[in-house]
Amino acid sequence: MVRHTAVPRALGATLLLAAPAAAQAPAPLDVRGEVFVGAEVENYLRVLQVAGRGGRYPWAIRGFSPREVTRLAPTDTAHAWARRYSFVRDSSARGARWVRPQVQAIGNTTLPYGANDGPIWAGRGVTLAADAGVALERGAFSLTLDPMVFIAQNAAFEVEDTGAEGPLRYADPDVPQGLDLPQRFGDGPYGRVDPGQSTLRADAGIVAAGISTASQHWGPAADQPLILGHNAGGFVHAFAGSARPVNVAIGRLHGRLVWGRLDQSAYTANAEPRRFMSGAVAVFTPRGIPTLELGGTRFFHTPWPADGLDAGNFLKPLSGFLKNSLGGGEVDGGDVDNQLASLFFRWYHPRSGVEAYGEFAREDHSADFRDLLLEPDHNSAYTLGARRVWSPADGSLVSLRGELVNARVTHLALVRPQVPFYPHFAARQGHTQRGQLLGASSGYAGAGSTLALDRYSRRGRTSLTYTRAVRDLAAPYATVASVPPQPQATHALGVEALRFMGRFDVTAGVTAAYQLNRAVGGDAFNLNTVLRVRLGL
Repeated sequence: MVRHTAVPRALGATLLLAAPAAAQAPAPLDVRGEVFVGAEVENYLRVLQVAGRGGRYPWAIRGFSPREVTRLAPTDTAHAWARRYSFVRDSSARGARWVRPQVQAIGNTTLPYGANDGPIWAGRGVTLAADAGVALERGAFSLTLDPMVFIAQNAAFEVEDTGAEGPLRYADPDVPQGLDLPQRFGDGPYGRVDPGQSTLRADAGIVAAGISTASQHWGPAADQPLILGHNAGGFVHAFAGSARPVNVAIGRLHGRLVWGRLDQSAYTANAEPRRFMSGAVAVFTPRGIPTLELGGTRFFHTPWPADGLDAGNFLKPLSGFLKNSLGGGEVDGGDVDNQLASLFFRWYHPRSGVEAYGEFAREDHSADFRDLLLEPDHNSAYTLGARRVWSPADGSLVSLRGELVNARVTHLALVRPQVPFYPHFAARQGHTQRGQLLGASSGYAGAGSTLALDRYSRRGRTSLTYTRAVRDLAAPYATVASVPPQPQATHALGVEALRFMGRFDVTAGVTAAYQLNRAVGGDAFNLNTVLRVRLGL
């Protein structure tokens, strides 16, 4: 049996060993093939950009290709991690590059805990994961293969009663028929092999296309993207769009169309396990203001057609925005398709080291233009965030960032039915992939906030993070006039350190989380520990 103390003990040993290596520093590692969504090096590139030490490039359509990483690369060689990583192509290099192998162990003492960790679901007990791969560039083509495997101990804890038997007893207790979001993935170890961050892409002039299973991130949010992020990992998809921002006289436009297949977990009642997704994301940078990004997204779920896909399925992201213009369908949630859409902005000022951003999203269409004007915030959510980066004289970078998301049912429920973000009752898995939310981890019937302080130095990174997550339990469809929902709140404080130790990148962290007003079992305390080791080859 795996003991819950294994990860904390390993964490303590790692922190003791996290001292500067005495050996001569190795040559910088070419990491252009592993700038994945949410990866350590991707986060660092964003900090460099805000600090005025990285390339000016839109941040709203990710993941980035190797060519895009080169455009984002630091503009000087004196940044904190210059001796560790290289973000530009070595013209003398031949053949494939390694995507450095990584192993990680996650521990939870009381409850499942974790977000924005891709395919991984970290239950109670110990979760182990590993990934490794290769990256290759030849002419217009780039290929990355980076599969992942994980296994969660998934030790028992008290779940809320769903009134069902069999696998459905682990389903979401509030909307088991409208959201594939299990409380627990069965009563034993849970794991799988996932194709991970794998992509085949072709760039021809201003056009790019490819197939992929990698995570995507739309919009400017760092932690809580409303439409698409890496909380659930990637899914099989094809894409086509611009290879880079294109000059359109009044500015630059960058966009992408995506089509893919979404799958469900084993803990939902849906007979058809597949959904077809189609979506679009675009970002515009006005001429004369190269650090301002304005854009929007659309994401459609469609139950997989029994008679196969047709052209209409692929063109859906280009359809009208008002429901009455489409013909058929009901106004309040009765459509076969489920649409999510958002508008966003991001502005950063590299001379001041400041960025600010926001995203406003809607579930489904407005009925007509009058409906849009009367209640633009019906079934809506928003994210706001800001960051300040300092560059001390010692060559380090210090980043202070804050972000909040609010997707709670609003006062409009007094006069018009309103449902939480992400569930749906035709595509009944809701906005999920294999039992995890595709968007904001705090976006289902709730809200959340993050405040984080990060310091990047030649030794690595040190972070202190506070998060708060709120979810309205027991009555997610109740109006204020009937039964007010009961809020469940989780407050968490975490510290994490990354240290460069020879060819190893070692990350260790611990987070103390206290959950108030649990639906079962009363309040609960959980200690989450993380240990990650990545080897440079």
